[in-house]
Amino acid sequence: MLSSIHFIQRHSARFACIAMVSASALLTGCAGGSITNTSAAAAQPTVRPDNIYVYTFDARADEVKLDGGMLQKMKTQFDGSSSAQKQADDAAQVREQVANEIVHQLQSMGLRAIRSDIPAPADQNVLMVQGSFDTIDAGNRRRRVLIGFGAGKSEVTSSVQIFYKPAGGAPRLVQSFNASADSGKTPGVVETAGVGAAAGHIATSAAVGGGLHAVTETKRAGVSADATRLADAVAKQIAQIGVSGGWLSSEHIKG
Repeated sequence: MLSSIHFIQRHSARFACIAMVSASALLTGCAGGSITNTSAAAAQPTVRPDNIYVYTFDARADEVKLDGGMLQKMKTQFDGSSSAQKQADDAAQVREQVANEIVHQLQSMGLRAIRSDIPAPADQNVLMVQGSFDTIDAGNRRRRVLIGFGAGKSEVTSSVQIFYKPAGGAPRLVQSFNASADSGKTPGVVETAGVGAAAGHIATSAAVGGGLHAVTETKRAGVSADATRLADAVAKQIAQIGVSGGWLSSEHIKG
């Protein structure tokens, strides 16, 4: 028994390293964007569109759910901003971020994507990307960090419609679908602290887990990160329309 304890003590640094690697693997999580309820309303356009017009999705400020944590509520109070103003700001930010990210991703595939808030030109073959947000939920950061596994998760969902308008013709709905993204189900600090507990270094493991969670929370959670993942999923779905129509190679679609 004593020899086992001495062995653990001699290799404490190694165990801490293993704990960090294991926790890091867990914290990669399964956050991401997804497309569901796809409905094709018309034949896929077989002519490469001259441009793809991306419009900001509709969103209502009163649909935005702010972070339910006490610290976030206190921060809002100290900033002197009302909840209504924060909801409006979050809605505007998500609208802009999603539209800009869709354009960025489509352009990276070699497509002529344009942010627009005006009708598409009548003399062009164009795809039009429109939609509305159903959910903009900041979740609860404290619960995500401490508990994880989906507790306090942030989430952004939307309904999307893709229209094709041939030059001189009227727009027709090509495809509609739901796009969503959330912060995933990574384990919280309480769970990942157990990785190092077997080595008798609970404090070290908790510190490692807490540090990793802080980094992960900043990069992968919250409506801003969700908005980016949702936009990337929408862009890939648009690209699939091009692949089906024969005017875009599947090699252009990022994995």
